[in-house]
Amino acid sequence: MQLTRRDAGFTLIELLVTVVILGLIMLPLGNAIIGVLHNYNATSDRLALSHDAQISAAYFGRDVAAVGLHDYPANGAPLKASVQVNAQYNTGGQTCGTAATPAALVRFLSDDWDNSGPQPVLGTDVVAYYLAGTQLHRLRCTGSATPASDVILAHYVTGTPKVTCVNPVVCDGASVPEQVNLTFTVSKSPTDSYQLTLTGQRRQTDVSTQPSP
Repeated sequence: MQLTRRDAGFTLIELLVTVVILGLIMLPLGNAIIGVLHNYNATSDRLALSHDAQISAAYFGRDVAAVGLHDYPANGAPLKASVQVNAQYNTGGQTCGTAATPAALVRFLSDDWDNSGPQPVLGTDVVAYYLAGTQLHRLRCTGSATPASDVILAHYVTGTPKVTCVNPVVCDGASVPEQVNLTFTVSKSPTDSYQLTLTGQRRQTDVSTQPSP
């Protein structure tokens, strides 16, 4: 048997109709894909900001809770000034970092006892929150001017953070405030800006915490 090949194919009109139909299908499909990608990016950005907020709040609350330098030569070892605002790396003689270390938005001071020897040795624990570009850092020195850690807490800080205190409202006075707040704004395009307020309550009291020899 001899097979015959048909020469018939698509006409120009049929091709044009097909192209039009494909265009009608691809246009909403493309818009849907773009919308999904946009929402995914926005959600990822919001999650990144939320993660930074949670990490920052956890560190800040713990640091404020521990703040408190005691005046051990004095009777009863009362608390002395333990919060420093707009502080350089060596403000008040408590050195943490070098001259290249950015000025801290706030520094928290607390007693640091070294019990490795036969007698406890008193040092100072310094925790500094400073801004480098758009990144909020937490710098800590324990009994030494050499930082033991430098952690980035928030990555998308805009504007100038503000430090406020409660009872008393003066943060760096002789009386140690019971509450310290750090407020700043974070923004990661194209998401909206968010204002975050980190809050911590002091737990240290005027009672001496000197360990027994």
